[in-house]
Amino acid sequence: MFELNEKNYAKAARQAVAEGCVLLKNEGGVLPLVKGTKTAVFGIGAFYYYKGGLGSGGLVNTKYVVSILDALRKSEDISVDECICEEYEKWIKENPFDEGNGWGSVPWSQKEMPLSEEFICEAEKRNDVAIVIIGRTAGEDQDNRADEGSYYLTQTERELIKNVTETFEKSVVLLNVGNIIDMKWVDEYKPSAVMYVWQGGQEGGNGVLDVLDGTVSPSGKLTDTIAYNIEDYPSASYFGDADKNYYVEDIYVGYKYFQTVAADKVMYPFGFGMSYTDFEISGSVKNVDENSVVVDTAVKNTGDCEGKEVVQVYIEAPQGKLGKPVRTFAGYAKTKELAANESENISISCPKSYFASYDDAGITGHKSAFVLEAGEYKVYVGNSVAKAQCIGSFSQEFQVIEQLEEALAPIEEFERMHPVSENIEEQTVENSNENIEIQSAEKNQKNSCEYSMGFEKVPLRTISLSDRIESEMPEEILFTGDEGYSLKDVANGKIDIDTFIGQLSDEDLMCLMRGEGMCSMKVTPGTAAAFGGLTPSLERFGIPALCCADGPSGIRMDCGTKAFLLPIGTLLGATFNDELIGELFEYFGAEMKYNRIDTILGPGMNIHRHPLNGRNYEYISEDTILTGKICAAELKGLHRAGVEGTIKHFCANNQEFRRADAMGVISERALREIYLKCFEIAIKETGCSSVMTTYGPFNGLWTSGNYDLCTTVLRKEWGFDGIVMTDWWAVANWEGEKQDRKNRAAMVQAQNDIFMVCPDTENENAIDNIKAQYTIGNITRGQLQRNARNVLKFALRSLAMQIKLGKIDLAEYAPEWDTSFRPDGELEIIIAKGSHIEVSAELAEKVLYDDGIYFNIADTMAGDYSAVINITSQHNEYTQIPISVFIDNDYRGTITFQGTNGKEDENEISIGKLGEGEYYVRVAYRPHGITMNKIVIKKND
Repeated sequence: MFELNEKNYAKAARQAVAEGCVLLKNEGGVLPLVKGTKTAVFGIGAFYYYKGGLGSGGLVNTKYVVSILDALRKSEDISVDECICEEYEKWIKENPFDEGNGWGSVPWSQKEMPLSEEFICEAEKRNDVAIVIIGRTAGEDQDNRADEGSYYLTQTERELIKNVTETFEKSVVLLNVGNIIDMKWVDEYKPSAVMYVWQGGQEGGNGVLDVLDGTVSPSGKLTDTIAYNIEDYPSASYFGDADKNYYVEDIYVGYKYFQTVAADKVMYPFGFGMSYTDFEISGSVKNVDENSVVVDTAVKNTGDCEGKEVVQVYIEAPQGKLGKPVRTFAGYAKTKELAANESENISISCPKSYFASYDDAGITGHKSAFVLEAGEYKVYVGNSVAKAQCIGSFSQEFQVIEQLEEALAPIEEFERMHPVSENIEEQTVENSNENIEIQSAEKNQKNSCEYSMGFEKVPLRTISLSDRIESEMPEEILFTGDEGYSLKDVANGKIDIDTFIGQLSDEDLMCLMRGEGMCSMKVTPGTAAAFGGLTPSLERFGIPALCCADGPSGIRMDCGTKAFLLPIGTLLGATFNDELIGELFEYFGAEMKYNRIDTILGPGMNIHRHPLNGRNYEYISEDTILTGKICAAELKGLHRAGVEGTIKHFCANNQEFRRADAMGVISERALREIYLKCFEIAIKETGCSSVMTTYGPFNGLWTSGNYDLCTTVLRKEWGFDGIVMTDWWAVANWEGEKQDRKNRAAMVQAQNDIFMVCPDTENENAIDNIKAQYTIGNITRGQLQRNARNVLKFALRSLAMQIKLGKIDLAEYAPEWDTSFRPDGELEIIIAKGSHIEVSAELAEKVLYDDGIYFNIADTMAGDYSAVINITSQHNEYTQIPISVFIDNDYRGTITFQGTNGKEDENEISIGKLGEGEYYVRVAYRPHGITMNKIVIKKND
């Protein structure tokens, strides 16, 4: 097991940043910069480094952050023109950075400083190379937009790049971004070099410097296809709707679409990335058996400097009856550091399940099965999907890879894309239920692909979900009452787990279903939630309180505790380096253990369906195999450290706009082959024991209450033996009814084991519907016991339980936690516009507590209300301080401050409608190092 060593941690993160940088252009070999290079650094992005995304995936309190400019200034081999920096710093004083108001309202970019042509010309006389840094944030709760300053460059940014490239002979553009952006400006302005450096966490600048100065040759590869136009993506017309999104593109996501019907619309293909050296890749098909295809490859460095290369394997399956992408990514490997003229032989095993097709219509005679249709399968090897060369083929008889049962099929009619041969205007394929007519789409005359895209009707659900649930009802364990057994007795083999569960009352079982937080005092301060043994009764049975913290790019602790901030998910995916990612996450796991955290809320595993999804930065790729393999590497690292990851968001969380409301309409085939496959790989390869569902719905059901998702597929088919938790304050529904946050009985029925989160586990019966639905028989004690078994099994394997059993001693390893609170100011609470405050008697002397502020308001007038919060913080600007507002224990929103270095700051948040009457208000935060100066509850005119 790794110990927590910050220097080694930083070293691994720095290497990951360097290996994740994707070089798209390097004309004239402008990179790497030679020793002694004088650089002119332009762009407001040089002074506002985006270390990570917004929201739960990026709000980590870091000790330090190294920006690209910081790293360049510290370099002994590269000099920075400080005259230019001084002009930017003067301008920033007059034009301060827009920090926004909480993570849902932060601008996607910062205002760029206009520069005259004369200023740039003078800079050119003093310097050898110009570096332009373009920055974009990314975040939870808001999508990217097809606007200037978001997906597109602003006019000022365009003018800056234009003037710099026209003036400087050598120019480099670095993209410090979370998501891919429009790239047509590269052809228009022709910079010498262009590189995606992504958002690299606290070691980001150092990793980028290593590539710029040639310490590391870039080896990162694109995890997404970059098309010329945003409209060219097949999901473009079906993304971003407020109410419903039809997944018409079906399995043709990213390169699977472009390589099949629109290769001419690709600017930079999936898997592409340049190096400072050149490689020669060859290969052959070594072996084909019932389960896999083994490819032998040879890689030779034919250039004149050291470097690593990524070998990629793609399969072209016959179109058959089902229709398939022309290329399917099936395996990869990264070489070691190869010296000039050095070679390496690598064998890559590609499971057939990676390129099998799911028959959701029964066209092949095997409905609800993964199959390989008969014919010739071609194998391609190379360093991108576009450059991969055919190195052989194999003949495949029809084969059922896995026979399953129908699950998650849509209930609403729609059409999906289907390839049509360019030589056939119209074709008909046989469906077990009906003929599906495929009309040839309008052909693009410039497209050199063999297929155009037609459409076919999507098979609808044929099974009764209610009958399935009824037939699979778990048996009830006889209630015995307390027989004196504790969970230790199960761990030590004295009793089995069902004997233990038989002791638990109905109330105990209901409480096990409820997580508590955020920032519960029962676990590590500032973390996302506690679950497990949260009540006195459950504690008496020896059930530990289990801790989970936001991730996946680092431990978010809202009490100000510092943690290491890792690079974003997309950057980690771009490394294509499983071994390095595993090492990095082993250090991450050691840090979790140091802070007594049982599970981190990550990795993020959703597919980049469309470039504008705001949360793409937290995820990996448009490809499901790469996503599954990289996330498996992360989980294996955590497991080696003795902690767990909670893979999320299960599944199809593909837009942030109205993420909890917009209904996805998706074929079973697309779910099976694209949106579920990555989760399946991660679970089956690692034995991961924690999964988080999404906020949103698809095919009529919110995921937190979807039985086929949480039980049929996850547990019955994949053999998952762990917990499923909701996202925070999620909703659920009974099929055919509207969603409701109180409907946690639907979650119990689905085997979504834990609702996150409650303010008080013991006092939820009046808030949720579990007890009421149990009383009338809509959920059973057997279902509650089944879910409790899942939670208890997780507890038995947890870090907390190992400590409880004395198997891990963290006495010297764990930190001293400062839970004291010393307010140094007077708090002013103002209830504006016709309402007044009434502080309850027990809180009359002190409304400040160590998890926030509590007070009552009375005589409110009906209307829309906001909360204005004014704080002072001793933390630095890298510290994120979320402050949440609850009305009668109903979550109304979060304001995120940054550390103010002792200065006063104020933000406002809408808390929605209030009627006439009295309300209980909770302003929740971790107050260490924070002074709450004023809270104003005001009615908006």
